[in-house]
Amino acid sequence: MTTAASPSSSAPAPTPAPASPESAAAHVPFFRTVLTLCAVGLLVVSQLFTVLPVLLPLAESWGTTPSAAGWTATAFGCGYASGFLFSGPLSDRFGRRLVMTVGLALTAAATAAVAAAPSLLAGCAIRAVQGLCAAAFAPSAFAYIAERIEPTRRLAAMTWLTSSFFTASVLGQVYAQFVADVAGWEPVFLGCAAALAGAVLLLRGVLEGDRARPTTSVGDAFRAMGRLLTVPSLVLHLLATVSVLCGFVALFTGLQVVGVPAAGAGSGTLSALRAAMLPAMVLVPLCARWLVRLSAAARVIGGQLLAGVMAGVMALLTLDGEIGVIGLGVLLFVFVFAVGVTAPGLVESVSAQAGPARGAAVALYTFVLFLGASAGPRLAVAANGSFAVVCVAVAVVYAAGALFAALGRCTAGSR
Repeated sequence: MTTAASPSSSAPAPTPAPASPESAAAHVPFFRTVLTLCAVGLLVVSQLFTVLPVLLPLAESWGTTPSAAGWTATAFGCGYASGFLFSGPLSDRFGRRLVMTVGLALTAAATAAVAAAPSLLAGCAIRAVQGLCAAAFAPSAFAYIAERIEPTRRLAAMTWLTSSFFTASVLGQVYAQFVADVAGWEPVFLGCAAALAGAVLLLRGVLEGDRARPTTSVGDAFRAMGRLLTVPSLVLHLLATVSVLCGFVALFTGLQVVGVPAAGAGSGTLSALRAAMLPAMVLVPLCARWLVRLSAAARVIGGQLLAGVMAGVMALLTLDGEIGVIGLGVLLFVFVFAVGVTAPGLVESVSAQAGPARGAAVALYTFVLFLGASAGPRLAVAANGSFAVVCVAVAVVYAAGALFAALGRCTAGSR
C-alpha cells in the first residue's frame, strides 16, 4: 500500500530502506491530495461495477443472454487483478504520478471503446484491456500516500482511499442504472470515459511530480516482487488479505442470489440495504484519529474477528428466522465497518515490510485483494441457496484471515 507507514505499524521493514527521491521530498498538502485521490479512486474502481446494471441491454444489443453478458465483468476483473502485478513495479521505476496518469489515459480510451463494441467477444476483450489499464491507479496511489503524506496522517489517508473503493461498489451501480434508464447503455461508458480523461488532468494538476530511479531497471523492479514473496511475514499478511473482499463480496452476492432473508423484506429492500451501507464506509475514515492509536496488527485482527462475529450472528438469526430488516441492517452496518477498518491496516502492514519496493508490495496486496473478490461469488453460489450457510462460510473466511494476520505479526516480531 524509508518512511513506509505510520508509527503505529507493527511490522518493521526487513532491511533499512534507503531514502527514495520521493521520500526525501517535502510532504504534500493532505486534504487536496487525499480528496483528489479518493475522487479518482471512486471513479476507477466503479468501472468494476458499472456493467452490472446494464447486462440486459448489453445482451439485447449483442444478441446474447444476460448470463453470457456477465462475462464482461469477469473479463474486467481478470485484467484488473493481473494489471496490479505490472503497475506496482513500473511505478517503483518510473514514478507514481506518471504511471497513474498514463494508465488513466489508456483506461479512458478503452472505456470509450466499450461503447462501440459490436459483439460479446469484442466487448469482453475490450473490458479486459480496460481492467488492465485501470490497475495502474491503486498501487501507485497507495505508494504515493505512503511516501508523500505526513507520517502521522498516512493512516487517515489510506483509510479514506480504501473507503472510496468500497463506496464505488454502490455508486458505480447507481450511476449506471440511472444513465442507462435515461439514455441507454452506451452513454454509461462514454460518460465514464470523459470523466477518466478529466481525471488525468486533475492528477497532473494536484499531485507533485516524481522522479524515476535511474539506477533501477524495470527488471530489478519486477525481481523485487519475487524477493518480497520470500518474506514469511509479508506472505502471511497477503494470505490475510484474501479474506477482505472474499467475505464482503460473498455476503452481498448471497443476498442477491437468495434474497433478503428477513421479516418484512420487499422488492426494494436489498437496494435500500446497499445504500444504508454507505454511512458505514464513510464512518471508517472519520474514526481514523482514534483508530491510529491502535497498531496496524490490532486493527487487522480485530476487524477480521468483528466481521466474522457479525457473519456468525447473521447465520444464527436467519437460520432461526428471528431477524427483521432493521436488525439485519444493523448487523450489516457493523460488518461493513469492520471490513473497512481491516483493509487499510493490511495496506499499512504490507507496505511497512517492503522497504524501497513499496509499489511492488502494494501491487501484490491489490492483486490478492481482488483475487479474493473473484472467489467471493463462487463461495456464495456453493452455499446452494442458503444465506445462513453463506454467513457461516464468511465467518470462517474472516477467522482464517485473523489467524494469518496474527501469525504474520508474530513472524515479523521474531525476526
